[in-house]
Amino acid sequence: MSINFWEIIGVLKHTLMITGFVFVMMLVIEYVNVQTKGLWQTNISQSRWKQYFFAAFLGAIPGCLGAFTAVALYSHRLISFGAIVTAMIATSGDEAFIMLAMFPAEAIWLTILIFVVGIGAGYLADQISFLAKFGEKFAENSFPIHEEEKCECFSKEKFIGNITKPSLYRIGLIAIVLLFLIAVSSGMLAANAKFWIKITIIAVVSISLFIVITVPEHFLKEHLWDHIVKIHILRIFLWTFGTLLVVHYSMEFVDLNSLVANNMLLVLLLAVAIGVIPESGPHLIFVTLFAAGTIPFSILLASSISQDGHGMLPLFAESKRSFLAVKIVNIIVALIIGGFGFLVGY
Repeated sequence: MSINFWEIIGVLKHTLMITGFVFVMMLVIEYVNVQTKGLWQTNISQSRWKQYFFAAFLGAIPGCLGAFTAVALYSHRLISFGAIVTAMIATSGDEAFIMLAMFPAEAIWLTILIFVVGIGAGYLADQISFLAKFGEKFAENSFPIHEEEKCECFSKEKFIGNITKPSLYRIGLIAIVLLFLIAVSSGMLAANAKFWIKITIIAVVSISLFIVITVPEHFLKEHLWDHIVKIHILRIFLWTFGTLLVVHYSMEFVDLNSLVANNMLLVLLLAVAIGVIPESGPHLIFVTLFAAGTIPFSILLASSISQDGHGMLPLFAESKRSFLAVKIVNIIVALIIGGFGFLVGY
């Protein structure tokens, strides 16, 4: 079977829609993250249950920011080992954006489940004495997450200057956001999406456009360009396009549905094992297979529990033992929860 040019274009359009949605959501979350700086520190270390719920909330935030914040809190001994386990179970990394774009209802249900599972697993982890001691010898570090003063992100004087004398970074970001807005509004992208999904995308894109136009230059370059564009977007685009393309042609050249259906237990184990990789991207294969109806929800759930995007990379840099301990706990939880769901046919 030959490779069809228009099929590749279709995959490319799907990739651009997903990547564009990820991009604008990251802009909004980065903005909110900086504007609310300091709130998470208030009384956070005074109650274990506050730590679990807050860590689960941080993990549930799409992308890496919440997970990075949880690592910073753990490394400063503001949250327990169990709380960092909670955060990493509750996070789906950058794939959370993609799941919201591909199957929003199931993605929300999945987020609620891993939120609850993360809290339970974190509490149990802290009851195991040798695990609870992992954070006790953790020296303070200088891992930086938005340590600068709160951004004054809207000023009339600066706003006028942003419009009349925009920097190249601002021109580039405005062009990207506007092109995505035009593509979605005209139906070039997300043409078959449900009406409420399209309206939601347009609303988020509009908010992100306001952010790009109004924020000061420091915020624009350091947080939006250097962090989101340079670090995340190209990698997300390439992983998404490559995975969608592989799955698309795998289903044409190989009876992938039958292959997976006859080896579901192996696929479950593989999903959990791949979750060990501290990087966003590999989990996307299971997201795509679930969206295509090839694997059940239980395998996607196991994969989501096991993996944490690249949120664990700062922890790996700071403490290999803590990194390994968190991963082992998450793998055990993923096998138990995912395996149970698989056995009961969910």
